[in-house]
Amino acid sequence: MDEQELDLLTLIDDEGNEHEFEILDAIETEEGCFYALLPTFSEPDDALDAETYYIFEVIEENGEEQLAEVEDEALLDKLAEIFEARFDEMFEVEDDPQA
Repeated sequence: MDEQELDLLTLIDDEGNEHEFEILDAIETEEGCFYALLPTFSEPDDALDAETYYIFEVIEENGEEQLAEVEDEALLDKLAEIFEARFDEMFEVEDDPQA
């Protein structure tokens, strides 16, 4: 069985805790560069129940690229629409009339 290699990223929060994420997608818009990230789980079954992904903006701080939370709700909604349309295309989500 072929195992798909994941693009993983570790973020450190304000308290110094590490959180690992899978990079689902990245886009560049007029507002900047953004990543859609999904938390990783130690148990594969937990990942199947995951419905939440996070959107972070790439910012430059002290000459280094970092990720920051998107605080503008209107921008966040716009980005979510873009990412979700791209997810539908990537994963070929179709309404199955027999489901």
